[in-house]
Amino acid sequence: MTTGPGAGTTVELVKLTKAYGATVAVNAIDLRIAAGSYCCLLGPSGCGKTSTLRMIAGHEDVSTGDLLIGDRVVNDEPPAARGTAMMFQSYALFPHLDCVDNVAFSLKMKGVPVEERRRKAREMLDLVDMGKYAARLPAQLSGGQQQRVALARALITRPGVLLLDEPLSALDPFLRDRMREELKRLHRELGITFIHVTHSQTEAMALADLVVVMNQGRIEQAGPPRELFNRPHTAFVARFIGGHNVIRSADGLRAVRADRVQLGGGDLRTDGTVRALEYHGTSVHLSLDVAGADDFAVIVDEARFYDAPLAIGAPVQIGWNHADAHPLAS
Repeated sequence: MTTGPGAGTTVELVKLTKAYGATVAVNAIDLRIAAGSYCCLLGPSGCGKTSTLRMIAGHEDVSTGDLLIGDRVVNDEPPAARGTAMMFQSYALFPHLDCVDNVAFSLKMKGVPVEERRRKAREMLDLVDMGKYAARLPAQLSGGQQQRVALARALITRPGVLLLDEPLSALDPFLRDRMREELKRLHRELGITFIHVTHSQTEAMALADLVVVMNQGRIEQAGPPRELFNRPHTAFVARFIGGHNVIRSADGLRAVRADRVQLGGGDLRTDGTVRALEYHGTSVHLSLDVAGADDFAVIVDEARFYDAPLAIGAPVQIGWNHADAHPLAS
């Protein structure tokens, strides 16, 4: 429940479903997002994450189930009545308006007097470190600067929930890292609920306190990033989160982290052949052909690898400890 202007709001999905004709994009999902949390909806293209975000925003109708924001069922409420704001992937800035008027636009639509709305818009631009560009048009800004303006525009209504649709996907790697830091800072300072759609595991792990992994319209697993990484429930989560090997054995499927696999050591051992290797600075990543695994990766400390380097095609014995083999449900 909202506790004041800009305070975080709980979001709850109860058997929430979205169907487009015979195609079910979101299939009866249950999820509770605590007030003030940073939630990332994570998954491949077509998994249902964007449809879920758009239902929360009110840009898609709910087929069945309930959507609660705070203590209200908002299935039939228009976007403006939900206490949410959405930052679109395309930014959708008005090309003929300067930064101040872009940010102030929603307040203009609400009838806020010009001086008051422009003052509030400048405050928001300062918050995202764009105050000195207030008089510029969108075409005079870089992609990262346009994104900051779009973020300020979303925040000016003091929403209880900020919705972000792939907000970092158009940025180069350096800017992406900078904007991750900026989003974390704003989340911490504003205390509102962030719901962020991404297909990037790195992005979700770096930003969220709740990661929701989706697959084919369902939630495969939801929890804190460290829990998902260390205790994936399914082979899909283990593979999609990355850094894990999924191994078929007589005991069923198991996941072993690539950095827990040892060259020539461990309680459980098997043989493989080096298929590829990549130098990553502090580590070397090996791809192996191993019986019982579709893909097998090993991450080796740089100094240790180059003490006894391996070539592509070389045979290698690998192993891991019993405690590092995590059972998977499927």
